[in-house]
This record gives sequence, structure tokens and C-alpha cells, in this order.
Amino acid sequence: MRAPKEMIEVDRPQRLPRPPIHQQAPLLVKMFSEPQPVLDQLRAEYGPVVGLGFGPAKMAIVGGPEEVRSLFSRPVEDFRWNHKFNVLAVVVGKKSMITSDGDDWARRRASVQSAFSRRRLDGWIPMILEQADAAIDALPAEGTHEIDLYRVGRSAILEIVVRAFFGESMADKATRFGELMQRPQDYLELPAWKQLPHPFPIGKRGQVKDDRRAFDDLVREAIASIRANPSGDPDDVLEVLVHDDSVCEQEILDQVNTLVGAGFDTTAASLAWMLWCCGLAPEVWAALRFEADEVLGAPGHDRDAADHRTLNRLEVADRVVRETLRLHPAGVISPREAACDIEVGGHTITKGTLVLWSAHLSGRDPDVWNEPLRFDPDRFLEMTEEQRAAADAAWVPFGGGRRNCVGFALAHMELTLLIAKLAQRLDVSPPATRKPGPVGMVVNRPRGGVPFAVTRRT
Repeated sequence: MRAPKEMIEVDRPQRLPRPPIHQQAPLLVKMFSEPQPVLDQLRAEYGPVVGLGFGPAKMAIVGGPEEVRSLFSRPVEDFRWNHKFNVLAVVVGKKSMITSDGDDWARRRASVQSAFSRRRLDGWIPMILEQADAAIDALPAEGTHEIDLYRVGRSAILEIVVRAFFGESMADKATRFGELMQRPQDYLELPAWKQLPHPFPIGKRGQVKDDRRAFDDLVREAIASIRANPSGDPDDVLEVLVHDDSVCEQEILDQVNTLVGAGFDTTAASLAWMLWCCGLAPEVWAALRFEADEVLGAPGHDRDAADHRTLNRLEVADRVVRETLRLHPAGVISPREAACDIEVGGHTITKGTLVLWSAHLSGRDPDVWNEPLRFDPDRFLEMTEEQRAAADAAWVPFGGGRRNCVGFALAHMELTLLIAKLAQRLDVSPPATRKPGPVGMVVNRPRGGVPFAVTRRT
């Protein structure tokens, strides 16, 4: 007996819901200048999977937690990251692991994977706290001053990243690396249509290429030094790469640029959002300080060397990190191109479609999060097992599956230790009663930085 026609059609993948054609162009313009409001609008009006654009610029926005997880569960061969809309290649290079596909991606990621072993991560804890103290010690010792804590955090994180990956041998290059990363960061914050590829050595894109060449020259000097006088340090990632016969020099240069750039820019943006969230919640700042005094020891008092047990005891700081990244993931949308027709959430996404999955939407899904727009680190204490499982599935600031962020554990650890230290040693007062809007297409940070009134704690 044949099933009724209606039953057969219910099981068929459906075409993507999409806005009317006359609304597409304005939405696209807004999407690639300030994506958050457009994402929220499309999610509310059309659901967790939405089509946008047409022709070679057709897109699918995936924001529902279940639908995002279904993307992560698919084979990586179903997608391409080295696609026509990839704007990162001009900064990190075409041989970077984050702009690669297939065997090249697997080999390049494997070449740096060991840098994030648990042993190495735990070994960096004292250094991270030391650099946090150094950044705070550099602030005025007396009085209250308006200070952009985004810049303070960004510099500290750059020092941490360079030391973590490359040891003291390249620590003196950290400031110069930061200078050479500034114009590329500014470029990636431009609206998407201002980042369109062109071969000419002019404009902001030409400046980015100039800075990348200067960055590479610094790394080449370090490579030459390593080849002339190898240290044998297994924790020096650059030295490990230099002696890895599976990667060529250009691959080394691209991996170093990726590790430094992605390793500090996204983390600095997340720290900036965390400072705003906590600065506007004095009770959270006080809880962070109380915990830091208990775990790290009061400022000026001797304490045991910090290790993984120290990190594990910073439970308030960990919840603050999780809640901030839920509300403000560094990447609002993350693109990949469908290499074949795929089904997501009962809808067909055709080959060649640019798939934009959104940690922003998943982290604010009202079916998962109670009062999703409220900053409440303690929400993670009050969940049933079922709610916790749903929250874990919806919390995706570092992606998921085989193409997740390679440095997620380091970023989470840095943020936990840094917010604990800052709360312990600084009194802060924000200049407004609400957070600023976001800025940045690739990395999302607070517009205007974090210009707080800051007093060193005595």
C-alpha cells in the first residue's frame, strides 16, 4: 500500500526559507557591515536556517543549535574553506591551516597541534599570570585614570602568545608583531565589500600585504637563527616547525602569522567584552576579586606556584568566561562553502552555497537559554542535566568538529586567568550604563574599546 502523498512530501528536504527578493540587497549590505541585527531579524522571521543572496553570492545562515551541530558532525570534505569569499588569505596566507582544505589542511594543522598539549598549557599558567601582573604594574600606581583596558589586554595577550608559542627567543619581537598586525586588523573590520580581492598594490589591501611582508622578514630572521644555532627546545613551536620536513618555509610563515594573529586578536576582543559585562555588574567583579584573593593569594603576599589546580579553582572566572563568550563570541559568523548538496534542519543547501553558521545566534537561542540577553554567569550553576546538555550543544564560540579552533583551550585559559587578575588588582568604573555596540566583521569587539576609570588596588 502506498503512503499518502502528503506523508511523502513531509519527509522531503525543503527549499531554504528566504526574504522577498526586493529585501535581499538591503539585508546583504547590512549583513556585511553590522551583521548582528540582521542575524537576529532573520532568525526571528524565518527560523534557524535562512537563505540569503542569489547567483554566485548565495548564502545559507545557520543559527539554530541543533542545525549548527549537524554541520559540525558532517565530514570536512563536505565543505571548502579556501573559497572565493575567503578574506583571510590576504592576511594569514593561502598556506595557512585556516584557509586550507583536504590533506593540506590535515598536514598543516598537525604541524602545530602539539603546541596545545595539556602539558604545555599547564606549563604556561605561571607565565600568563606574570604577564598579567606586568601589564597591571605598568599602569599608574596612584589616583584614578581613564585607561582603555582593551589596549592593555591586547598588549598583554600578545606578549603571552608570543612567549607561549616561541619562547623568549622571539619575545623581543612581540611589540613589532603587534604593530604589523594593526592595519590587517583594521582591514578585516571593514565592511565586506571594501575587502573585495584585487591584484593591485594600492589602498588598504596593499598596506596589509606590505605589513605581511615585513612580518615574514622578522620570522625569516628567527628561522635563520634557529638553523644556525638550534636550541633543541621542544616547546619552541617555531623550532619544531623549522625541523619538520613535511612543511615548507611559506607554510611555516603562514602558520606563525595565523598563530600570532588569531591567537591574540580574538582573545583580546573577548577580554574587552568580558570587561564591559563585569564592569557593569559590580557584584560579579566583587565575586571575581574574592575568588582571586582566595586562589591566587592577596596582592603582595607570597603564594605557591600556580598550576592546573589553580586554574581549576577559579570557578567564578570560568563561568564569567563562558557567559561572555555565549553573548559575545569573537566570530559572529563563520563561513564555509558547501562542496556538495547537504541537508540541514530539513532544508537542502546546494553545492556552492556559502554557509554562514552563527555562534551569536546559537548562544542566544531562546529555546535553550533562559533570558538569553541577560549576563548571568551563575546560570551555569542552576541547570538540570537536560538543560546542561542543551547548553553545551548551543555554546559554540570555538566551533566544533574536526575544524574547531585549534587554540580554544589556550584562549579559555588566558581569559580565565586574566579576568581573575584584573578583578583582583583593579577597581574599574565604566563610562556608561550599557555596553557599546559591536564593530568588526571577522573579529567582533566593543566599539570604542574599554575606556574605564581605573584605580590600582593597594
